[in-house]
Parts: sequence; structure tokens; C-alpha cells
Amino acid sequence: MLCWDTEGRCADCPNEWCEQDSGLVTPENIRQALLQAHGAARLRLSGDVQNLISVLQALRSARKLSLGEARAQATQLAETGLIGTLVEMEILAVHLRRRSVAVSVEPAA
Repeated sequence: MLCWDTEGRCADCPNEWCEQDSGLVTPENIRQALLQAHGAARLRLSGDVQNLISVLQALRSARKLSLGEARAQATQLAETGLIGTLVEMEILAVHLRRRSVAVSVEPAA
């Protein structure tokens, strides 16, 4: 499960806060902060895919994608790889490995 939290404080008073949530997508401001602090990760197929259906099912399940969106991401996964935060790519890798799809996660340098 993808979870996140953020905290902050008021510059003019002693008030502080913390927000926590979870879902399929990280809020863009948190995602950008993670990418800036830690860099991006790339998820790639590790070998030939014997069954494209397994890849499509994993992508659709993990990300709640339409069939067309899943096909586009499967193509990208097979060609250049998918890019995101390390946590996003590791969670997606778990879904793919559960369906016996060999993948690797590496820095997207």
C-alpha cells in the first residue's frame, strides 16, 4: 500500500501539523519532493515476457488503469521502463512479480 505523510509549522506562531493518507497516487507536491531529494527510479522488464496478459493485469490491478492505459504503460515498461519514485516502482514491481513477471528497479540516472 502506498502511504505518505507531511508535516510543517507556521512561520508566525508555534502551531505545527502532520497530515497522513494513502491511496493509489502520491500527491504531486510530495512526489516532487521525494524525486528531488532521492532521485527517480526506473522499473524495467528483466527478460522476455511470456505472457503480456500478466503484465496488463498487474498494471491494471496496481494502478486501476483502463485497458488502453495499461497497454501504453506495458509498452513503456518493455521499451524504456517506467519512471517514478522508488516506492512507486517497488510497489508496482511487487504486483508484477506476483504474476511471475521478472522486473528490476534501478536508479533512473
